[in-house]
Amino acid sequence: MHAISLSVLATWIVAGLATAAVIVRPWRLPEAIWAVTGATILVVAGLLPFHEAIAAVAEGGDVYLFLVGMMLLSEVARREQLFDWLAVRAVRMSGGSSLRLFGLIYGVGTVVTAFLSNDATAVVLTPAVFAATRAAEVEPLPFLLICAFIANAASFILPISNPANLVLYASRMPPLASWIGHFILPAALSVAATFIVLLLIERSCLRRPVRTDVEQPSLPGGGVVAAIGIALTGLVLLGASALGLQLGLPTALAGLATAALVWVRKRESPLPTLRGVSWEVLPLVAGLFVLVAGLRHTGLVTLLAQHLHRLAQTAPEGGPFGAGAVLAVLCNVMNNLPAGLLAGSAVQAGHLPQPMTDALLIGVDLGPNLSITGSLATILWLSALRREGLEVSFGRFLSRGALVMPPALLLALAGLLLL
Repeated sequence: MHAISLSVLATWIVAGLATAAVIVRPWRLPEAIWAVTGATILVVAGLLPFHEAIAAVAEGGDVYLFLVGMMLLSEVARREQLFDWLAVRAVRMSGGSSLRLFGLIYGVGTVVTAFLSNDATAVVLTPAVFAATRAAEVEPLPFLLICAFIANAASFILPISNPANLVLYASRMPPLASWIGHFILPAALSVAATFIVLLLIERSCLRRPVRTDVEQPSLPGGGVVAAIGIALTGLVLLGASALGLQLGLPTALAGLATAALVWVRKRESPLPTLRGVSWEVLPLVAGLFVLVAGLRHTGLVTLLAQHLHRLAQTAPEGGPFGAGAVLAVLCNVMNNLPAGLLAGSAVQAGHLPQPMTDALLIGVDLGPNLSITGSLATILWLSALRREGLEVSFGRFLSRGALVMPPALLLALAGLLLL
């Protein structure tokens, strides 16, 4: 028993330190290095059997494919100037009003998140918004923050809106009609509350007029292909969700097909596009899957499932509310992907009732709006900002997140209880 206790303690320490390093990024090293290092230590130290680590990596197959498809679409759209074209359109539609531009970007972000996922908002919309603010000659951060916050606030409108939804529900994903019935009110409350609070926070920055005398460039043929590819990808994902199919392969195929059409049309090598993709995201996700497998190996999931099941029985109304709120905060301590993996494993192990599962999903999806460490989408958003030469500190984001996330979370959970 003593040896087992030591191994459990060691696993917790390794997983905790690795997760902390992913969040803090010591020496500015990429997040993936720390996740993979922690996963490797678990295996080499004998804390996690090698075959379980391989199984954990394979478990993320659908998520990897989903991310590959989205990153390909984003890079093709960026290279084919679709973002620049959309940016000028948005600026001209604003009529010179920063407030109108703010609302327009928020609305677009909601649609992109709902139909293409929160990761798409982070990697596809963020460059477009940066280009728009550059053309409009306004302070970019208030508008870029929209991309980060709406990516999580709207990420449970549809099953396809967040890869974490796939992780938490796994094979028990509700049909599309049932999903909408469960989440339409909580999602509407989340989106509305996030908009109102974010607008109040940034109102002083939205008084400057927007420059609208920007010449509308023509959209290259490759940009048209990218736009059609993104739109069709949304339709494919919606159809796959309605049929109960996994979303990773359709997304990867759609992204690859769009990129291939552009490459063939322009008769260019795919290498420049492939070099522009942030491939380090994939080992980051794989490392997090292994770290969660290590925690699962210690029996944590069983204990968590038992506790949630007991809570659901003793407090059928307040229990889900409390569990969702606690998980929302936990996501900012360990990132929502490993938190969602743990919660998903507990859901499957404990056969939890639907209200508890739904509340946990809202916690996993919306909780990460508290800090920049909360979700993979926010990490992707930070990567997109770094490519543009921008940095947003932990404290700067937290000063907004501490005001934006709590009311949206409480209203969403309350809306869930009303259905």
